[in-house]
Amino acid sequence: MTGAPLVRADLHNHTWYSPDSILSPEQMLRQARARGIDVIAVTDHNTAQGGLATRDLAAKSYPNVRVIVGEEVRAREGEVLGLFLTGDIPRDLSAAETIDLIHAQGGIAGVPHPFDPLRHGVDEHIEALAAKLDFVEGLNARMTIPAHNHRAQEFAAAHDMPMSAASDAHSAREVGRCYVEMPGFSTPQEFIEALGRGTLRGRLSSPFIHLISRYAKMRRLLGWKPV
Repeated sequence: MTGAPLVRADLHNHTWYSPDSILSPEQMLRQARARGIDVIAVTDHNTAQGGLATRDLAAKSYPNVRVIVGEEVRAREGEVLGLFLTGDIPRDLSAAETIDLIHAQGGIAGVPHPFDPLRHGVDEHIEALAAKLDFVEGLNARMTIPAHNHRAQEFAAAHDMPMSAASDAHSAREVGRCYVEMPGFSTPQEFIEALGRGTLRGRLSSPFIHLISRYAKMRRLLGWKPV
């Protein structure tokens, strides 16, 4: 990776395959391209299908945007983030089992917003999981309390662990809000090495952005379905 050009990677986002998102795969890719995001991870709640659909669309219409197929998996201790997946990881297992299944697919495992009690962070369980984790999300644009991002960064630094950054987008306006500026990579292992050399960039979204997720859930209850 010596001399590799830097890329901007936004590493945790949701399409409307998540029940709390209004963002289509097309909108996600269009906004990523417009905002200079080279790599975008699609990590829908408890399914990799949004990532697979977005990757297929990118191959046809957005060749300059690389899609990492992922999933934000609800484990018993909190949420786990899987990247470079080939299929769904089941929810409601232990976090350790979830991480093992991610690794079995050749993927890498991290924890999103680990110290956020409002969004199912693993919090007090993170120390026990540290040896199994490949990275920690150090900057999440949807964090309501900035100190929770700071705690994640301190934990990662104390454990010499790579940090990711993410918009955690659920709507088009959020895409590209936070990202890692990092060397280019080809494989998941190269990704981990590049992430360790990356720089977290971006700023937090307004706390009111969470109203979009409430709106998305409400219209699902009223019968709306994604195309």
